[in-house]
Amino acid sequence: MIEINATILAQILNFLILVVLLRAVAYKPVARLLQQRSDKIKGDLDKAEADRKAAEQTLADYKAQLADAHKKAQEIVETANLAARREHDAAVAETRREIERMKVTAQAEIENERNRAFDQMKSQIVSLSLAAAGKVVSKNVDTKENDRLVTEFIAGLNKNMFVDLKK
Repeated sequence: MIEINATILAQILNFLILVVLLRAVAYKPVARLLQQRSDKIKGDLDKAEADRKAAEQTLADYKAQLADAHKKAQEIVETANLAARREHDAAVAETRREIERMKVTAQAEIENERNRAFDQMKSQIVSLSLAAAGKVVSKNVDTKENDRLVTEFIAGLNKNMFVDLKK
């Protein structure tokens, strides 16, 4: 059995004092330090989680802005293409109208030239007819002579008409 003597009692008493002192001096500060460190780590983890969520939100915002910018750029390109197509169509339509106006003008000029040539030809026919009639009247000739004069008149008429029309 264990003998209880003064030495053991002094050792037990010293041990208990040491435990109380260590608890007061070492254990509480170490426990407090460990608790502070644990709280700091927990706070850092919470902050890191909040930062991660904020980064994810920022990334989502940037992606949304990028998608919106891409959509707006696409709309601008489509609008520009549509405007270019309209301008092209308008230019083609204006060119067609101009060509039609030129055709109408050219046809009017051709008609005027034709009428002028026709008027000149009528004037020449009248002069030639008068000249031929004058020749026939000035000569009292027989039928053979009349036929010959008419044939010469027609030959002269054809010759003069082609010369005037070529001018």
